[in-house]
Amino acid sequence: MAILYEVEHVTTYRYSAPVTFGEHRAMFLPRSGPYGRMLSYSATTNLSSRVRWIIDALSNIVTLIDIDQPGTELTFTFRMRGIHYGVVEAEAFPVEERAEAVPVQYTPDEWQDLSNYLRPHSDDPSGTLASWAKSFIVQEQHHSVDVIRRMLDTIGGTFSYQAREAEGTQTPVETLRTRSGTCRDYAWLMIEALRRIGFACRFITGYIYDAALDKGGTPGMTGSGATHAWVQVYLPGAGWLHYDPTNRISGGTDLIPVAIARHPAQAIPLQGSWFGNAGDYRGMSVKVAIRKLKTLSEDDGTGL
Repeated sequence: MAILYEVEHVTTYRYSAPVTFGEHRAMFLPRSGPYGRMLSYSATTNLSSRVRWIIDALSNIVTLIDIDQPGTELTFTFRMRGIHYGVVEAEAFPVEERAEAVPVQYTPDEWQDLSNYLRPHSDDPSGTLASWAKSFIVQEQHHSVDVIRRMLDTIGGTFSYQAREAEGTQTPVETLRTRSGTCRDYAWLMIEALRRIGFACRFITGYIYDAALDKGGTPGMTGSGATHAWVQVYLPGAGWLHYDPTNRISGGTDLIPVAIARHPAQAIPLQGSWFGNAGDYRGMSVKVAIRKLKTLSEDDGTGL
């Protein structure tokens, strides 16, 4: 089964006096392939602009936007419609025997291809993060999938989710110290912890579909109504598996991947520059709406 869905992603920046703008970069188009396909999309601004599209070094679709006029308000509206098949449940496929133990035994070719996702990126001067990661390897349940699941459940079940307006991502050590953060903080902590015990991991940004919002109800998923972030782990035999520590889910139909990265700074949904007095900035607002239009089956005539 698959769903036909549409997304409207609106970001507004406000200023007290007219300012000028530099180039902006956006990542909002879901990745094609086994997850689904795009049917239509658009990127518009309230001010006159020029839009072009590129593929970056990690095969993410990046939208480049040049703003042609100054203004006191700048709004980006991204719309898309597509078919989403969902991502494979992490436990759906057995891993190879060499991937059952920790650390995972990657082949020389895999090491070559995965080296950027195996090396830790952030500092851990006191070894606190490494020690915390090793605590999930227990004698009686040391299967790699069990280790990942215990870490997923610990972050999602015992940490305190704290949304914030400040840009950027906390360091993993800070998230571990405070036991709190956003979805990006949770994902980055889990990635850097798993890398320290031998897992190849990468950062994923995208959207999370929350069926409760289709009926105007209370959100059932933490992080819905905004962009979302989670983790991919590579296990031989199963491939890249999705883990969302914020909602304690692995795979399923709710996660819609947009961009992959070695670290969060490579996968910022929208970034750019403006020129004016520092005090002119009055803040920003983001609204993401994901609506399921219908459930599709093989006899719908969609070519699935």
